[in-house]
Amino acid sequence: MVRVCGEDGPDASPRTLPCSKEPTTRQVARWWAPRLQGHIPTSDAAINVTASAVIQVKSGIGDVIWHLPFVRAIAAASPGGCVTFLAPPSSGAMELLMAEPSVAETLYFRHSGSELRRGLNLIQLSAQLRRRRFQQIWILDRTIRPALAATLAGIPERIGLGLGPQRIFITNPGIDQRHFHDQPIDWLIALMAAMNVPLPTTEPDLPVPAATLAAIGERYQSQPRPWIVLGMGGSHPDKDWPDFCWSEFLAGLRRRCGGTIFLIGGRQNQARAKDLIERTSGTAAIDACDLALIEAVALLRLADLFIGTDSGPMNLAVAAQTDAFALFGATPVLKYSKFIHPIVPEGGPSPGGMKRISPAAVMEQVAPLLSRLKSPQ
Repeated sequence: MVRVCGEDGPDASPRTLPCSKEPTTRQVARWWAPRLQGHIPTSDAAINVTASAVIQVKSGIGDVIWHLPFVRAIAAASPGGCVTFLAPPSSGAMELLMAEPSVAETLYFRHSGSELRRGLNLIQLSAQLRRRRFQQIWILDRTIRPALAATLAGIPERIGLGLGPQRIFITNPGIDQRHFHDQPIDWLIALMAAMNVPLPTTEPDLPVPAATLAAIGERYQSQPRPWIVLGMGGSHPDKDWPDFCWSEFLAGLRRRCGGTIFLIGGRQNQARAKDLIERTSGTAAIDACDLALIEAVALLRLADLFIGTDSGPMNLAVAAQTDAFALFGATPVLKYSKFIHPIVPEGGPSPGGMKRISPAAVMEQVAPLLSRLKSPQ
């Protein structure tokens, strides 16, 4: 059974708190904690799917992808060889992990909002955790609220990074404070080492349900090879490539290559993809922005090459183990996969850097691989 810990929950208005203005999360926690310890109300019978849970609070698709190797490592060291995974709804974790054997159940919880909303979300998360009677939880972030929620839920073993105030609510020593300003994946590598949990790889290698893979293969079976996927968009405008760059690059790619070019980037990019295709000509190009997340992974599993921005589609390409030429104009280059081939502006990533990556420079870097992708005779 899958449940969503959503916006509806215990009735707790600002008037029930000991101050008239909207309180901070920590004030909510300090006031509620002694009153709620051992008394988190639940409306459902207790559930115990797994003994261990893993929680990550970041909202992106890529956050699920890059946390997956650590989830697997934790599951391998846990009773039964699997865990329950908790993440925000915007991560798409339920769909992405439907075929992942190390995850027995995926749960959604709310994490963001106003300070009061976050306090209420914390209480709801505590109730959700208590219902499942976990014996152990791994908190894959340095934020305090999941650790506090796990404490209120009575989970005896709470493993976290321990960077900052979170250290108060975890039961392991945490990682060295010198890691405080490291990248999040480096935090987790340090945590696995500190907990003596083997981490065989940082490659996600996301499994795709066989039926989905077969359906996508059948849908596009008439399209000539090779298949090249372009990934548009970004979680922030600074991470996207301007339309004039995409238009120039797609026009050059359609003139140069045989096979089929697919454009992905979610439904929000459908009109954009359609316009780019209509403005260019040459080899076949398909607007595939309507694909569901796991269908996009299936397409990328079957594809020969990915070219795109540092975005959700790029993360999916890496998870599908497809060579990904990724444009890192304004963000640090990801170094955790052999499938990432970074393209950066002169001088390296910096604000506004995407505009300094020219279509010609991208074509020059992908040309050697394009020359090896031969259409079947």
